[in-house]
Amino acid sequence: MKLRRKILLAIILLVFIPVIIMGGISYFNFSSSMEKKSSDFYWISLLETDRKLKFALNEITSLSNSAITPSTSVIQQSLKQPNSVMTYDRKQEINNILINHPMITSFSLYSKNDLIHNYNADLSFDELQQQVWYKPMLQAEGRPVWSGPGENGSSNDGDPMMIQARVIKDYYSLEDIGYVVIYVKPDVLDQVFWEAATLKSGDILLVNKQGNIVFNKSGDHIGEQAQFPFLTKGYTKEKDYYIDNYQNEKSLITFLPSYNTDWYLVAITPINLIRAESVSIRNIAIALGLFALLSAFLFDQFFIRRLVRSIISAVNGMKRVEQGIFIPIHSHKQTDDETDLLIDGFNRMSTQINELIAQVETEQARKKEAELQALVAQINPHFIYNSLESINSMAVLQGNKDISKMVISLGKLLRISINDNHELITMNMEFEHVKHYLNIQKYRFEDRFEYHMDIPDRLKYYMTQKLIVQPIVENALYHAIEPMEDKGYISIQALEDGDDILIDVTDNGLGFDQATLLNLWSSDSSGQKKYRNSGVGLKNVHERLRIRFGSHYGILICSSQGFGSTIRIRLPKILP
Repeated sequence: MKLRRKILLAIILLVFIPVIIMGGISYFNFSSSMEKKSSDFYWISLLETDRKLKFALNEITSLSNSAITPSTSVIQQSLKQPNSVMTYDRKQEINNILINHPMITSFSLYSKNDLIHNYNADLSFDELQQQVWYKPMLQAEGRPVWSGPGENGSSNDGDPMMIQARVIKDYYSLEDIGYVVIYVKPDVLDQVFWEAATLKSGDILLVNKQGNIVFNKSGDHIGEQAQFPFLTKGYTKEKDYYIDNYQNEKSLITFLPSYNTDWYLVAITPINLIRAESVSIRNIAIALGLFALLSAFLFDQFFIRRLVRSIISAVNGMKRVEQGIFIPIHSHKQTDDETDLLIDGFNRMSTQINELIAQVETEQARKKEAELQALVAQINPHFIYNSLESINSMAVLQGNKDISKMVISLGKLLRISINDNHELITMNMEFEHVKHYLNIQKYRFEDRFEYHMDIPDRLKYYMTQKLIVQPIVENALYHAIEPMEDKGYISIQALEDGDDILIDVTDNGLGFDQATLLNLWSSDSSGQKKYRNSGVGLKNVHERLRIRFGSHYGILICSSQGFGSTIRIRLPKILP
């Protein structure tokens, strides 16, 4: 992907998408909050509506209780004497009892098998048995059963009525002796629901468990069938509200069981009405997203394109430099910013490189001439080995075994130091190198020291960096053994420590204090006179090990004045 497209994509990912996500989350959270608050508002409104409904209907229930319960009531006496004639006075007395409430329009009084009296109601006993509320009335055992306009079919006839039906029991024996049906004006529901608080375009329904709309505030759809999930068996209530379609419109539906166990109060509010306040947040998020997208394209057009063009010019210039062509880059337009600095810096760099190449070519020519002259005087390593072999042969012929042994050791020492191009050698070869070195030094020191070398067989074939033990041994000879009057001793021992190998070089010299050690360490790198020809010392060995294997490895110096010294080399186990 091109750099310009990457930068544009990065801007879109870092600006445009976060704005859209933030706006979407804000819109969703605000909408959810509005839905919850609307549901809480409706739940309180439904609770208050149910309380008023209970109060209004209980007035009718209290009136019917006082009419049919006392043993001395005219209704009890009339039903206990079914064969007696209903006189005018008795009818008037019954009328005065039941029509005493302004909401009651009519009633019917039945014995167990016949209509014995009615007021503005012509429902026969046979018709009574066919009503939807008849069986619930029998099952209620004397408790009042209410049937709203949407249940009893009165709304379809154009004369909506609330009906209270109940069984009348004998005061003493509690046997069923008759039935009373009271017709109540729907104004009792109108008054309750009219006072219910709703949002604009909202509605409150009273539905029964069969899904029939008993009554609603708007007066529409009374008697129609509605499908609500909370009316089904096995419904588990998680919340008192949910969102679903009602009358082909997505709505927030809040429900509350009524005090009457056969009814539910349901509040309906179109979801568009609730989310209308969050539309502004959605529109702002969309506007910000479009503005961010437009800004990204404008930024690309007026800045990124020029920046990328400058970078491409620099890249093309670098390709020309790779080919040895040093042509300055010409800026398309002066802008006095970092892009001009980039072009100017590249032009200066290419000019300097061109000059440096010319200088290097001149110096290379001079160096080649000097190398040719040095090559003439160079001694071939094979000449050294052949010369040592000749010396060895002459020593053997003359019977001087010491010279022969010393020449052989020196030859093997030089082969490891000069000829071996590998940086890593086996532990066994490193110890062999030290052995030959010590054999040569024994002739020089005239048996003033002894040495002991110990390397376990299991460690012989691990790899190590070459020439790390010999400088330590050399340091012990010149700083510990040489100043001694007594016979010296050097021990070289290889040990195993987990995944590491330890090599301890111990001498019985005079040792040294901290000041001497620091002086030796600091002077080691500058080339002490004893090591001027070797070029290798303690600090050199330590730094080589750390560079090669890491900071965990190197040398550790332990010394005490008058008690000798031990220098420990730590290196990792490396298999060939």
